Amino acid sequence: MKISIAHLYPKLLNLYGDMGNVITLKKRCQWRGIEVDFEEVNSGDKIKEHDLYFIGGGQDKQQEEVKDELLSNKSELQAQSKDGAVFLGICGGYQLFGHYYQPHDKDKLEGISIMDAYTVAGNKRFIGNVTVKTDFLTPNTLVGFENHSGLTYLQGGTKPLGIVRVGNGNNGKDGFEGARFHNVFGTYLHGSLLPKNPHFADYLIELALEKRYGEKVKLEPLDDNIELAAHNSVICKSY
Repeated sequence: MKISIAHLYPKLLNLYGDMGNVITLKKRCQWRGIEVDFEEVNSGDKIKEHDLYFIGGGQDKQQEEVKDELLSNKSELQAQSKDGAVFLGICGGYQLFGHYYQPHDKDKLEGISIMDAYTVAGNKRFIGNVTVKTDFLTPNTLVGFENHSGLTYLQGGTKPLGIVRVGNGNNGKDGFEGARFHNVFGTYLHGSLLPKNPHFADYLIELALEKRYGEKVKLEPLDDNIELAAHNSVICKSY
């Protein structure tokens, strides 16, 4: 089997260990003998068709630069999302998956609208460990570290990744963290996210393989004792 992965704008959006998410996806494929066709997409590059796209987090200045790059590829990315490609966006990248991000004192940053959501700047910074209860993963928890002041609100058919058990999540009010719409996923969880949530990494890989081959794929299990120990060690632990 083979999978293609694109890392979008890593030179601009790569805070708090987000690169570890791409390393995890590549390694968990390679350990199973799945060939990985990997592309790093930087400013000025034309985005091509891939099975899975990852974008990390960054500050407002970097989001402004990436926004123009994403908008120049908006139609292609929207077409890929409708065709079943998998997207994972962290923090700033997550915000740009929605309709817009409105900073305090700057112009609105238009997103690519591959999920029905929007973000506005808040007055409080949310920092600390997060535990989320999901209804689509086994084990049913996600853990990570949030560091954001943006407040994200979900609309329409876009659903949260899960319910916050510890932490603030999308906006500190509705009890939700992250978002999912078909195969598009967004979250504020850094840390990085996937190394200590191997079940979520495998879920994304399975969706990407299904997109490529047109049928459901069940991955062979790996020895995740260390990864799950890291996961379990921070469940419901506040910072």
